[in-house]
This record gives sequence, structure tokens and C-alpha cells, in this order.
Amino acid sequence: MALEFTVPGLDAATCEKIVAILQSRLSNEQECALLLKHAHWNMKGKNFIGIHEMMDPEVDSVLAMADETAERIATLGGQADGRPDDIIKNRTWKGLDLAGRQEALDYLKAMDAYYSEFIKADREAIKQLDDLDVISSNIVQDHVQELEHFQWFMRSHLI
Repeated sequence: MALEFTVPGLDAATCEKIVAILQSRLSNEQECALLLKHAHWNMKGKNFIGIHEMMDPEVDSVLAMADETAERIATLGGQADGRPDDIIKNRTWKGLDLAGRQEALDYLKAMDAYYSEFIKADREAIKQLDDLDVISSNIVQDHVQELEHFQWFMRSHLI
């Protein structure tokens, strides 16, 4: 990947490493928003309405994370790859196996497992970014805090 420029204080090689880490996080964020909408559209059952209505603000939150990640990539001189093929190409995590009309709590269980893997991957990224770029690390840290907060909401329904 050729960078268009670098930010002051970071060399091209470092920026390329940061961009690669952030691209992985961007793809995960984009996929997460799609999966949340999939669950939102396909859940059913007695817990439907509360969980259904809980999903939309989280979709917005995850899309805002993706936007922030993509803009950080651009700030570093890279290009944010946001096409569906890019999500698949960058996937190193397990997707969501649940499909079709399912009980709302089954979707929450599946999304809870997805979030656990998502958060673990973000925490790994933070460890790598801490040594490379504190600004990018702080962005991902903020995202983890939001993801953990929503995971708490999901888990509260599952207790």
C-alpha cells in the first residue's frame, strides 16, 4: 500500500503498520453493524420489542466507530477499504452463524459471543498500537469501552 503522506512524527513504515491494524478493525466494525441489523430484522418472540429497539442505537454507534477508524486511516495517509469484499478479505474472526427468523434471546447469545471476539481483537490491536501510535490506540480504546457497554446490555437480558 502506498501512503499519500505521513503525519508528523511517524515514518511511512510505522504508518503502514498502523493502517493495517486499523483496516482490520474497520472491517470488523462494518461487519458488526451489518450483523446487528440482521439480528434486528430477524428476531422474534416474547422479548422481541425491547431487544429490537435496543439494536438500532448500537448500529449507529458502531457505524460512528467505523467512520472514526476510516478517517484515522485517511489521516495517516492510507486509504480506508470499505467495500463488502474488503470485509471478507480482512476477516480473521468468526462470523455469525445464526440466520433467519430466530428467538430474540438466541440472537443476543450469538451477538454476545461475536462481541467477545470483537472486543478481544480490539484489545490485541490496542497492545500493538500502544507502541506505534497512542492516538490510534486511544481511538480503539474508546471503541472497546462502547462495545463493552453494549455487551453489558445484551448480557443483562441473558441472565
